[in-house]
Amino acid sequence: MGSYVQQTVYGRQAQQAAADAVREISALENLISWRVEGSDVQKLNDHAGVDWLDIDERTFSILEQCLDVAEASNGAFDPTILPLSALWDFGGSNQHLPDADQIAESLQYVSYEDLRLDEEDCSASLKYHYMGIDLGSVGKGAACDAAIEAYQEAGAEAGIVAVGGSIGVFGAKRNGSPWNIAVRDPDSGGDKTQALGSLDLESGFVSTSGSYERYFVEDGVTYHHLLNPKTGYPAESGLISVTVVHEESGAMSDALSTACFVLGLEDGLALLEHYGAEGIFVDTNHQIFVTPGLESRFHLTASGYSLREVGALPQTP
Repeated sequence: MGSYVQQTVYGRQAQQAAADAVREISALENLISWRVEGSDVQKLNDHAGVDWLDIDERTFSILEQCLDVAEASNGAFDPTILPLSALWDFGGSNQHLPDADQIAESLQYVSYEDLRLDEEDCSASLKYHYMGIDLGSVGKGAACDAAIEAYQEAGAEAGIVAVGGSIGVFGAKRNGSPWNIAVRDPDSGGDKTQALGSLDLESGFVSTSGSYERYFVEDGVTYHHLLNPKTGYPAESGLISVTVVHEESGAMSDALSTACFVLGLEDGLALLEHYGAEGIFVDTNHQIFVTPGLESRFHLTASGYSLREVGALPQTP
């Protein structure tokens, strides 16, 4: 998935559990990556506007979660964003600022409402030609789901897995203390990556979306990879980083972090409340907003930032 997979697993079955997790993550990538020949997603993209296809239950479940978040966020998160993401090619050999006409043309083919699922047959289809699914904004969280499930099935006592910007934890540490998760300082990068603070977590999944992850500079302007599906351009929401904690699903934490980044602070907070999730928002003024469920669990360590209370935000009429 273009990321390192880091694991720490405890118990007599730890080695087997870790090996199983790697196998399951690889199997998942072969189902959901649009770049993998023969994957479910690659075949759906190739048959856009033509056929319904039977897909694996794992792929179906992820697409189902994606559509749920897409609808709840009014399209701020959209799994059919491939026409746009491929055009910008962030991290690829041809990353560049596309022409406005190219972006406008690609926008015609981005519509989560035209990704159709049939639960009875476990099948899916894209309604129109030139549409395409890109699950890059949810895949690493889904990989954490696969790893945690592998730990459970192998009989491991506890474990933690990190795939890119997503983390999953399972079981309790032997000393009874919570897992300590570092949240990245958005201003740090390269060989000088530092922590914004730490998050105490007993269980669940954490995903972070930030404008620092993938970007390029052209003619003095920085363009980041978190695209707004409605404009076709990098989201300008006043945020530089969003971290989301979801108790049950890494795929959901991943999708929500992207959706919240695009939505901005107030609408992002409302979306998290809808899902019973928690979050940490960092805005362009280096203010940090932490949802009530994380206030006692997040510990700021970086300088140059200020903590603000979510409850002090002005209410939109």
